Amino acid sequence: MSENNTPLLLRAAKGEIVDRPPVWMMRQAGRYMKVYRELRERYPGFRERSENADLAIEISLQPWSAFAPDGVILFSDILTPLPGIGIPFDIIESKGPIIDPPIRSQEQIDKLHSLDPAKDLPFIKTILQTLRNEVGNRSTVLGFVGAPWTLAAYAIEGKSSKDYSQIKSMAFSRPELLHQLLSKIADAIATYACYQIDCGAQVVQLFDSWAGQLSPQDYDKFALPYQQQVIKKVKQIHPDTPLILYISGSAGILERMGRSGVDIVSVDWTLDMADAKVRLGQDFKVQGNLDPGVLFGSQDLIASRIDDTVRKAGNRGHILNLGHGVLVGTPEENVRFFFETAKSLSYSK
Repeated sequence: MSENNTPLLLRAAKGEIVDRPPVWMMRQAGRYMKVYRELRERYPGFRERSENADLAIEISLQPWSAFAPDGVILFSDILTPLPGIGIPFDIIESKGPIIDPPIRSQEQIDKLHSLDPAKDLPFIKTILQTLRNEVGNRSTVLGFVGAPWTLAAYAIEGKSSKDYSQIKSMAFSRPELLHQLLSKIADAIATYACYQIDCGAQVVQLFDSWAGQLSPQDYDKFALPYQQQVIKKVKQIHPDTPLILYISGSAGILERMGRSGVDIVSVDWTLDMADAKVRLGQDFKVQGNLDPGVLFGSQDLIASRIDDTVRKAGNRGHILNLGHGVLVGTPEENVRFFFETAKSLSYSK
């Protein structure tokens, strides 16, 4: 594929010179969109929506139809591969994921098995291949996976958590047990990420959403090595596929994220983009990082924040995004303005 036919986001992710920053949004398909809420009324189960290929394709393409972002991301969940290794889960509307029983014993960890994504997750191939066919070279198709620490946290806590007491208890009282679980999950996630790439994902984002709850020394022990385990295996098979790492609340561990082996670090909004570039190194590629709450503000405010972020990120190796997902209740016209403003930018101006 010639450079001119390669979509903008993919070119920027590979460090090529582009005319403007590509733009997409985390959680760009979802509850802020009226068409999504209407579809959810007809299909109330989250796993039904994310694991039924036709529904997941429709949802993935809703923001593409509305806003034409430079990245179209698979509609799914980070927990999707867990049943394939022996950790069933459910997602309850307004409560989030439930894993019952949670994983807390050696016996449970011993029973976990390797992932066979073609058998366990056949809908993923259909979704990604269809997305590639639908958007062609006009946008980049992104896959995503959860990183080991965050998936282990869900598995051990059994649900969302505010204090992460169960996984931290295991980390500090039975670390050998946690390391076994993290390594098994890392193997499965590497397999899953490679499968997404095989099926059509051109870029893959790793979400280690809860790793920002770790102290730097514990991040080095329980999160970073398993991110590296995933990334090393993926890069051995797909060396040219750009990988992005996102962590919420990552200001204290930013440099460590850069050591994970990913190509791009997604910066959350708690950190000034200019500071992030200094800390990572000016040549390190970055994504982000507007506060999602800005989209509740005026269009003048949105435009000024976009300008500020783009100016500080520099004219190479930046993917414009939010510092977290689009918030429920965000006005769709402001999302549209965000995309239109971003796509009107030019590095040459």
